[in-house]
Amino acid sequence: MPTIQLLLALAVNRQWPMHQLDVSNAFLHGDLPDDIYMRQPPGFTDQTQPDAVCKLQKSLYGLKQAPRQWFNKLTSFLQTHGFRFSRSDPSLLIFNKDNIQIYFLIYVDDFLVTGNNDTAIKQLLHQLQAQFALKQLGQISLFLGIQVLQSTNGFFLSQQHYATKLLHDAGYADCNPATTPVTPSSKQDPTESAPFHDPTLYRQLAGSLQYLSITRPDIAFATNAVYQHMQKPTDKDFKALKRLLRYIKGTITYGLPINNGPLELRTYTDADWASDSSDRKSISGYCSFLGPTIISWTVKNQATVAKSSTEAEYRALSAATSDVLWLRRLAEELHIPQLAPTPIYCDNTSAIAIAKNPVFHARTKHIEIDYHFIRQHIESKAIQLIHIASNDQIADILTKPFSITRFNELRTKLNIQPQNA
Repeated sequence: MPTIQLLLALAVNRQWPMHQLDVSNAFLHGDLPDDIYMRQPPGFTDQTQPDAVCKLQKSLYGLKQAPRQWFNKLTSFLQTHGFRFSRSDPSLLIFNKDNIQIYFLIYVDDFLVTGNNDTAIKQLLHQLQAQFALKQLGQISLFLGIQVLQSTNGFFLSQQHYATKLLHDAGYADCNPATTPVTPSSKQDPTESAPFHDPTLYRQLAGSLQYLSITRPDIAFATNAVYQHMQKPTDKDFKALKRLLRYIKGTITYGLPINNGPLELRTYTDADWASDSSDRKSISGYCSFLGPTIISWTVKNQATVAKSSTEAEYRALSAATSDVLWLRRLAEELHIPQLAPTPIYCDNTSAIAIAKNPVFHARTKHIEIDYHFIRQHIESKAIQLIHIASNDQIADILTKPFSITRFNELRTKLNIQPQNA
């Protein structure tokens, strides 16, 4: 998703068309370099040789090699026409020759194509049409179940149809809306609760919510909390899930705008120390913006218990740094060079001090060495750490519940808004 959002932001800022393509029966196009045999299909058995097998000449649906062989067939075709793989994302292929830039993004049999030369793009699409059963769907409108609405300011990503279906299937199409996805006073407590009577329903809804969160960072924290109890959900866990569904009901038209603006990266990182009462692990949260558009966010429980809030913030800072380095590399391949160090905003002065100080303090001896790579990238001018007041920390919304007023303030800073707002 960050690659898709980066590509859309680039198209908006450069005023490039974004073409959407689809291939019919994609997996049937793959070639098979190995000898593969299958049983005779029912209804087509040779009565004289009932034990004979069929040798496959082409790929079939259901064959384990089918997705890989289709991907190899498509990418080999593109490479013969001058494309190369992105070093940052293997689903992105790049053509850059004679001042012509074309970007080809692949997701199984759905493609996005954009670039600065309409003639070259049309020629490429004509060549693809001759080779594959290509369907040109015109300007991007629905990609991976995400509605992409075009406006004068750019794009608006919405999953309103998906959210409506989710509420209907869950039986909450007419529920009362909630103002926040998590009860403001919600904190995990160890009190026992009866097992939920239908764990399968809980898991289905939790999985659907996970997919909905790819355009709704405002529900990322609540979805992560719901996901922690997939194995043995209780009535209390399902009550929290219902609260999230009620919030979605009240914000069903909300989505993610991608607007024109300066193509400069910035990142916010935060952690909530020992927030999980069951194992005392902390939660890391960080989000990255390209100009006014949020393009990447993460909510994740830390792998080990942190001994202090500083350590928890430092681990979150390390994870955010890794994401920033990848985004900078991808942006450079898309010809969006980041000439200045990317600012990472953190509200913990001690964590910033540990990252900048070359001396290992006694309280950091137990921290794994891989977390200390932050200092190297500060020195190389890839990132810069900037202290920010807690009230201005946007990543707070990814780590803890809030009151209605504070939550709405942070959601606005995330730039999550209703359609046509």
